[in-house]
Amino acid sequence: MKQHIPNILTLLNVFSGCMAVIFAAWNQWEVMAVFVFLGILFDFFDGLAARVLNVQSPLGLQLDSLADMITSGLVPGIVMFQLLNMSQTGGWNTVHFAEATSMMNWISEQGGILPFFGFLITLSSAYRLARFNLDENQVSSFIGLPTPANCLLIISLPLILLYNGSDALNTLILNPWFLVGLTIASSILLNAPISLFALKFKNWSFKDNAVRYMFILVSLVFIGTMKFLSIPAIILLYILTSVLRKQDTSKG
Repeated sequence: MKQHIPNILTLLNVFSGCMAVIFAAWNQWEVMAVFVFLGILFDFFDGLAARVLNVQSPLGLQLDSLADMITSGLVPGIVMFQLLNMSQTGGWNTVHFAEATSMMNWISEQGGILPFFGFLITLSSAYRLARFNLDENQVSSFIGLPTPANCLLIISLPLILLYNGSDALNTLILNPWFLVGLTIASSILLNAPISLFALKFKNWSFKDNAVRYMFILVSLVFIGTMKFLSIPAIILLYILTSVLRKQDTSKG
């Protein structure tokens, strides 16, 4: 029975991702975010359960990536599609395909071709997850930005609009050039040859995990003071800390 526990948790991640897709398509950002957070939580605990119960399996590895593809690959692509759509139309467009007279008419009503560029994030996530399954070296560290971290970065944007909104922030986030640039940057980071530390503790020693403890502490301060604006700040901190840590290790 215990060998099925991690897979059940992974399937709960799949379900959470499916629900997040629905609510992202409906522009229900708070509910979408809840299901994304739940999916990432299940993603964390399925791996933890597999290690604690010593029931890691090739099936679990493949299932985990398929779940991540939905929750952390498809959802941010939809969110970016919607944001690019809003940047072109000035609001959340809810024109359904059945209401349009033709495919081109529907695309035009959705803000043209540009919003579909957001799915570059989904394509890049799929490529990263496939590479990850074939790479046996990404155990204590990651090569490229993990898909859950990238997903949190993208879904933070509509939440910032809702809860950290200001004229300057709203103008920046809904600028199509900013969104296109972020889409490209996030797609590159997903597959960039950059070593990023993993939040996996082999023991609880502060000496062995100083970087992890400090990162968690600073992240909690960011969350308490910056609301959802803390998410991009934490992702940037994560990347910078990893790069600086790698440089220090190389010098040592």
